[in-house]
Amino acid sequence: MFTAYSLYDIVEMKKPHPCKERTKRFQIVMTGADIKIRCLGCGNLILMPRADFNERVRRVLESPGRPLPFPRQD
Repeated sequence: MFTAYSLYDIVEMKKPHPCKERTKRFQIVMTGADIKIRCLGCGNLILMPRADFNERVRRVLESPGRPLPFPRQD
């Protein structure tokens, strides 16, 4: 099954990010052959091939159409 993902969609992954927040929510910040996602808990960026992303994504939660602010870590 092929699902089209748009830039800035918020998706839920199957496993949480191993940061302090342990969130499963990520925002897509780059699409193409590879997909780059940003953790909405800590702001880290993850780059993965589209095939891996399609296996690891659970569902699209929302499509805000703009980037969300992420927490600043000073």
